[in-house]
Amino acid sequence: MDAIASALGDGARWRIVELLAERPRSVGELADSTGLRQPQTTKHLQTLARAGLVTAFPLGQRRVYAVESAPLRELGRRLADLVDTIAAHAGERDVVERYRAAIEAESLAADRDRWADGRSFTFERVLAAPRDLVWRYWTEPRLLQSWWAPPSMTITDCVVAPKRGGRAALAYRDAEGRRYRSEGRVELAAPPGRLEFDLSVLDESGAVAFTGRYDLVLGEHSSGTRLSLDLTITATTVEAVAAIAGIETGWSRVLDNLANTLSDVKEKS
Repeated sequence: MDAIASALGDGARWRIVELLAERPRSVGELADSTGLRQPQTTKHLQTLARAGLVTAFPLGQRRVYAVESAPLRELGRRLADLVDTIAAHAGERDVVERYRAAIEAESLAADRDRWADGRSFTFERVLAAPRDLVWRYWTEPRLLQSWWAPPSMTITDCVVAPKRGGRAALAYRDAEGRRYRSEGRVELAAPPGRLEFDLSVLDESGAVAFTGRYDLVLGEHSSGTRLSLDLTITATTVEAVAAIAGIETGWSRVLDNLANTLSDVKEKS
């Protein structure tokens, strides 16, 4: 498939295949139709032949070339599969576009420090798992690490210690090696239904970009657990634009990760 894609990646060779799709042709005919010299045309045909796209037929003193449809059909199937995959994951592109738009909007608003103080967000999910298990996925580092970051990130530190004054932290790095870190502390832990903690997003120098106060409530539900997460922002700096722009999309995605993880656990049990 690589050889086929490479062979068709040249405009002149693509035109030759188009001409041969109409009928078999000689080198001279193809050269006349494409405006190429015959030696160039011959080299292009040799490349196409090595990829299995054309076959040469010696006819006395002449050589006539014909296109092979099977490799093109296979390429068409692969391209159709690719288009289907793109359509199935269109939401991933939408996430990036929404994030870009959010950064542009927040950049206009971030004209001074504390510009986003008091802003709040609420996230809700119904999770197919009992409260005590959901609580464990919030408070046991190994389980917390399984969902609390975008899938493209590598977590290096992850903890919400379920006691007053307990440590809260999330650190990860992206594929380019950039590092992100948040540090805070737990203000309230009432298992298995209530967890409050502060988490400050730190910039590259270790200074606070902004602080979030998180209030997690886990309630009973006929399908398992109703999760409600309230987030209120304080101590905002101008440099926090990108982080704040990503709050809604980011938390929506990681809570989806949690829901999917718990669904997988239920299916395996």
